[in-house]
Amino acid sequence: MIRHLVHLRFRGDVDATTKQKLYERLAALSDRIEGIVDFQHRANVSVEVPLVRGFIDMFWFDFRDAGVRDAYLADVEHQAIGADIVACLEGSAEGVFVCDIEP
Repeated sequence: MIRHLVHLRFRGDVDATTKQKLYERLAALSDRIEGIVDFQHRANVSVEVPLVRGFIDMFWFDFRDAGVRDAYLADVEHQAIGADIVACLEGSAEGVFVCDIEP
């Protein structure tokens, strides 16, 4: 299994409704891409504020394997959602941090 973690630093003018709609679009990828095991999104509640650096939103996908992760990365709908997310971030692509792990 691959867990794909994505940490986001949204601009201050991006409201909760906009974020929720983006997360709903991401969640819908589970119906589109076979092998997505789970999708979750959460707020970062760390008290180490200086180390958080504004990355207070996050989501993750659990993929059955690296092949599913690779299919997700190449998927045109995922790429469109990703572009919409980046457009809402502080510093565009500087406002995202991605990490893949094998739990």
